[in-house]
Amino acid sequence: MSLPNASIKVTHFIIGGFDTVKRPVAVGVVMLVTYLLAVTANVVNILFIIFDKRLHKPMYLLICHLAVVDITYTSSTTPTMTGVLLAGVTTISYVECFIQMSVFHWAGVMELFSLTIMAFDRLVAFSFPFQYHSYLTNARTLVVTYILWVVACGIVAVMPVTAAALPYCTSRMKYTFCDYAAVIRTTCVDPNYYFNLVSVIMFFLLFFTFSFICLSYFVIAFFMKVSSNRDRKKMASTCVSHLIVVTCYYSPVFVLIVLTRLGVVLTLAERQGLLIGSILGPAVVNPFVYCLRTKEIKNKIFKIFIKKG
Repeated sequence: MSLPNASIKVTHFIIGGFDTVKRPVAVGVVMLVTYLLAVTANVVNILFIIFDKRLHKPMYLLICHLAVVDITYTSSTTPTMTGVLLAGVTTISYVECFIQMSVFHWAGVMELFSLTIMAFDRLVAFSFPFQYHSYLTNARTLVVTYILWVVACGIVAVMPVTAAALPYCTSRMKYTFCDYAAVIRTTCVDPNYYFNLVSVIMFFLLFFTFSFICLSYFVIAFFMKVSSNRDRKKMASTCVSHLIVVTCYYSPVFVLIVLTRLGVVLTLAERQGLLIGSILGPAVVNPFVYCLRTKEIKNKIFKIFIKKG
């Protein structure tokens, strides 16, 4: 129920999620170093793939696409959080807040889609090894990722549209940056309806993508049983990289979105910790996983260091 008489006009939001942090500078430095490491590692991965024509294949295009999504995901929020912790900039304009919210949730949905299409790529590669390059061309891979961008934008559009139409009772947010929950908490309405709306959307996205990934690995496991030892090792190496990335992203997201809706109670600090971990964790882990476990990229890095040595 809204309270229009108590509403105020908001031009800026105050970020109050770090008010209880005892050592803000230390936390800010850790976050900034982690962010810079994540962006640098992902940019290096992208450059390796762009400038090496031998890596212009669907799997590497998808790795490059995941790196772009990771950079977008962590860059949508981390500069704001480090600005609060290190520079004391605790305000963000209304428009910037909504842009941040939209980009953050768009990148989160694209992370789900990216991991799913990578699972599909491996499924096709192992199920139809001889037809793989005719089924999944570079052009088709780029078209599919473009379609997923558009679909993600359509899904996320629900959030700014619903939030912008509500009256606001406070400009102070209890959270560390502008996500949908933070903005809704500043309004004069009962937030449960809006939280449930987004939870239903995210639950179906999580259920669909995670179920597809699990199903793809069941099929891949079948092909691994009937393959030779050499092919089996190659399949396992490729799948382990993807499984590490999937686990790193889905674990905190499942706790935040699914378990909390099922009755698991988290403190504000626990929720913020999981949220920050789900943003920075995959962005740091993903490029190193693919650098260290993907033979072509790993060999290229070794050659660069050998030449410098």
